[in-house]
Order: sequence, then structure tokens, then C-alpha cells
Amino acid sequence: MHIPDISRWKHHHNFVGDFSTAERNTKRVIALTATMMVVEIAAGIKFNSMALLADGWHMSTHVAAFMITAWAYSLARRHANNARFSFGTGKIGVLGAFTSAIVLAGVALMMGVESVHRFLEPAPIRFNEAILVACVGLAVNVVSAFILKDHHHHGHSHEGHNHAHTHQDVNLKAAYIHVIADAFTSVLAIGALFGGKFFGWNWLDPAMGIVGGIVIACWAYGLVRQTVVILLDQEPEHSDLNEEIYKAIEGVPDTKISDLHIWQVGVNKFAAIISVVTHEPKSPDWYKQLLREHEELVHVTVEVHHCDDHPV
Repeated sequence: MHIPDISRWKHHHNFVGDFSTAERNTKRVIALTATMMVVEIAAGIKFNSMALLADGWHMSTHVAAFMITAWAYSLARRHANNARFSFGTGKIGVLGAFTSAIVLAGVALMMGVESVHRFLEPAPIRFNEAILVACVGLAVNVVSAFILKDHHHHGHSHEGHNHAHTHQDVNLKAAYIHVIADAFTSVLAIGALFGGKFFGWNWLDPAMGIVGGIVIACWAYGLVRQTVVILLDQEPEHSDLNEEIYKAIEGVPDTKISDLHIWQVGVNKFAAIISVVTHEPKSPDWYKQLLREHEELVHVTVEVHHCDDHPV
């Protein structure tokens, strides 16, 4: 029996894309943050500043989060062509971002608990030394933010259509939020230390720890919500892709979509399963051609069902 060559019908499932720059920048930020983390924790203990200690502890967890980000990039890249990943390794980065969000929430809780403790048991603070170290920490955070900011969020639109799809590398976004949270904590620490030094408002130190914890917890919650949508294969938010598929397919006379599933498999890359019902069925490839302008649809399966009922 002759076995046909089916190679031309096969297609790859490597939807990861090139994130070598993001991976390299993340490793740079790890080195910067780890160095500053050691300095801030040591200085916070020596100068007895809760704001400085909180900033240092916050940085320590961010180092772990950045390592998760770098590991996710590495794992997704190394297994990009592994057939055991049915729709590629695009979600590894999303899982890394989700884990980072949980770490961020833990940091917020830790900051809140320790700040309340400092309210109840205040301690003297060596303001000059603490302010100096906090300013250096802020500078490191600003540099790290500029390193990670490159293409962590952007969008595009198809020519001739009034719509836009957002494509976000949530793995890099998670690392970016960690850096911004660090910078925010540093600003609060500096403000609290200046208030204590010049006005004797020592209560500002733990108060800023609580404020920072609440804000960071809100950021963590937002990141969890964004990643859970992707991990659970929910239809992407803020996208009109569903509507556009209906418009393209049902724009053909006597053609209806009976079932449609869309889910994200990579950064701005989606898979879809479409069930079409018609009295005059055509090949699945014919219907796929109707969607050819949507480059973000990288894996499309079309089921065609012949309708036996009389046309209405």
C-alpha cells in the first residue's frame, strides 16, 4: 500500500516568538536588584528603618520573581518544538507571571504585618544613612524599569479595519510591575524618612509600609486576573476577534457558525476551533482563507457540517 506524504499538511506549534532581548534584560535586572537587595537589608538592620527594611525585603522577593521570569523564558524557548506541548509553550510565560503575582501579594502582606508591628513597638531611626541608601535603591529601580520597559506593551491594527488587538508579554509585564513596585516602595520610604527627620513624624515610616502594601496588593490582584484568563483558556478580553470571525464566516450566504472557541497560545497569538453549518459546504481550507488577514490566528481548525434542512 502506498503511504502518502503528508508533510505539506503538517504545521509547527512554535508560537513563542523571539524573546531573547527580554530574557537578557531580565538577567541584567536580576544582577542589579540582588546587589541592591543585600545593601538595603543590611542598612535597614543597621540604621533601624522599617521603610528601608521593607524595601530590601521587597527587593529580595523580586529577585526570586525575576528568576522565575528568566526561567520561564528559558523553558519556553528550549521546549518550543516539543510535540508534547499540544499548542506550544506560550503559556509557560503566563504561568511565570501568575507565580510572580502570588509572590507580589506575599510581599504586600509581609509589609503590612511588619509595619503594624512597628506602629505598636516604635524604634529609633538613623535617618541620614537610611535616606542615602533608599535614594540609591530608587536609582537602581529606575534603571531596572528602563531596562525592562522595552516592548513590554504595545498594540496593532489591521489596515482598513477599525479595531486593535493588544499583545502583551505578561511574563515581562510581571517583572516590570515588580520593578515599579520596588520604585514605589523606595519613594514611600524616602518620604517617610524625610518626614521623620525634619518634622519628627516617625509614625510615617510604618504608615508608608502599610500604604505601599495595599497598593502593591492591588497590582498583584490585577496581574492575577489577567493571567488567569489566559491560563483557563477564557476568550481574550478587550478583543473583537470573536466578532470578526463571525463577520467573516457568516458574511458568506447560507452560512452560520454553530460553535466557536478562541484561546491564547502565545503573545498576541490565538488558536480557534470553528464549526460551520451550511447547505453548500466547502472545504475547511476555503473557510480558513476568509480569515487570512488575521495573522494573530496561528492555529485554526474548521469543522464543516452539511445542513439537511430546507433553506429558510
